[in-house]
Amino acid sequence: MPDPRAQFRALHQQGCFVIPNPWDIGGARRLKKLGFKAIASSSAAAAWTLGKADGQITLEEALDHLRLLCGGVDLPVNADFEAGFADDPDGVARNVTLAVETGVAGLSIEDRTGTELYEKGLAVERIRAARMAIDATGEQVVLVARTEGFLMGRPDLAAAIDRLVAFAEAGADCLYAPGVRALADIRQIVQAVAPKPVNILLSTTDATVAELAEAGVRRVSVGGSLAAQAWKAFDAAAEMLAREGRLP
Repeated sequence: MPDPRAQFRALHQQGCFVIPNPWDIGGARRLKKLGFKAIASSSAAAAWTLGKADGQITLEEALDHLRLLCGGVDLPVNADFEAGFADDPDGVARNVTLAVETGVAGLSIEDRTGTELYEKGLAVERIRAARMAIDATGEQVVLVARTEGFLMGRPDLAAAIDRLVAFAEAGADCLYAPGVRALADIRQIVQAVAPKPVNILLSTTDATVAELAEAGVRRVSVGGSLAAQAWKAFDAAAEMLAREGRLP
């Protein structure tokens, strides 16, 4: 079988690919049958499967979820590893090493703690620590650095670009500012971090995958959107069953 990590790195070299976010083995295998070349975990979807809110799962729960996905399908898996489950760079490094051991082909680290962003210098050191931890394993795992300002209601494009450029210089392989909506802003991000690839969250922009590809975006993810749609359908059917004694 081809090496999933080599496959994943190759996907980031040219073109544009969509990386959907399943939350169980069945979903992962259905996505493979549809022709998707890689998948990603979703912290929100993983939490919902455990009856928790996004951001409430523990490190061990996250690692168990990654093992489930990596062991269930022979596709590259990118880990939504939240903020690394630690504030300090050393803690991030330790946990990133554990994530690599699950078999993931990539993992993302956020610059967010609760409702605040980490101070820029610390955020950069956290990415540098993650890079060093990956390199120490000898595995070719893709490191994705995320800045969360847009998702936190702070749509400052200049600040986001400043952080992404710094993260790229610290060793991130792919850059990601979830929540960016306008194609013009997305083009600026792509140009600022070039030649490194950019990930865009599809659910927070009105652009299509084709338009994002034309703008230079290398990969497109969907976050918890598939899981949210699944739970919406589940709730509607369950409510009909409870109230009307029938199913859709």
